Amino acid sequence: MTTYLNADLHCHSVVSDGTMAPEDLAARAKANGVELWALTDHDEIGGQQRAAAAARSLGMAYLTGTEISVSFAGTTVHIVGLGFDPDNPQLAQGLAATRGGRGGRAREMATQLAQAGISGAYEGALQFVGNPELVSRTHFARFLVDTKVCRDTAEVFRKYLIEGKPGYVPHRWAALSDAVRWITEAGGVAVIAHPARYKLTANEEYALFSEFKAHGGQGVEVVTGSHSAAEYVTYGAMAHEFGLAASRGSDFHSPEESHTDLGALPLLPGTLTPVWELLAERVRPAA
Repeated sequence: MTTYLNADLHCHSVVSDGTMAPEDLAARAKANGVELWALTDHDEIGGQQRAAAAARSLGMAYLTGTEISVSFAGTTVHIVGLGFDPDNPQLAQGLAATRGGRGGRAREMATQLAQAGISGAYEGALQFVGNPELVSRTHFARFLVDTKVCRDTAEVFRKYLIEGKPGYVPHRWAALSDAVRWITEAGGVAVIAHPARYKLTANEEYALFSEFKAHGGQGVEVVTGSHSAAEYVTYGAMAHEFGLAASRGSDFHSPEESHTDLGALPLLPGTLTPVWELLAERVRPAA
């Protein structure tokens, strides 16, 4: 496989905080020209068998995937895992532990929103949840849009669900070292997701990349839905500096909410090593 491949290795289904079934995402990816696909639900691998089967039935190559939330320098950072064994027990146990605190956090968020004059938020959020273990801020945001409290999910986050606002409740995520270890010991490759999104100082970002590499991380998303063209260049250079492979993924969640569709990103720059070259033996071939 080459750099010039329409690979989309970051998206979400209803198994976490997306709005589409794995099978429908596979069909959308195929229709948009995706040649290599991965479903990367948050802290969850429950949709992997369905996604892989759907991809194969459509003649599309597939890599297993997940997106793990970790705490680093007081910030929530996401690590994508690709090409792992989905039956690995340590990975499954680690993801279950990371998901475990979301229910209590969601109830606390609802209590704070009620104090701000928005009642019934927990029950309302559950209407948008495909997996009860993964009720998240996104589901609360959809409820507040549906009930006309806000115009769109961006406004909900800005007014209610970011640090310092009435519905924000922090969650204790996995450690960076644990997330990378779970992925690599299951035979996969760990990738820093959308690095430009984190509000890290230059020193903190350098520390993130350094520690990630030291723990065995091997990739970074360079071309992704929330990066600008200038950021493609910035993180392409970071990939070179740290000896990391480059990944590409839309971070697609929903036709109504996502700015970048599956398969719609520019191709990776040809000077970078694509992450799928590290995973050639793990790619599940098309039928």
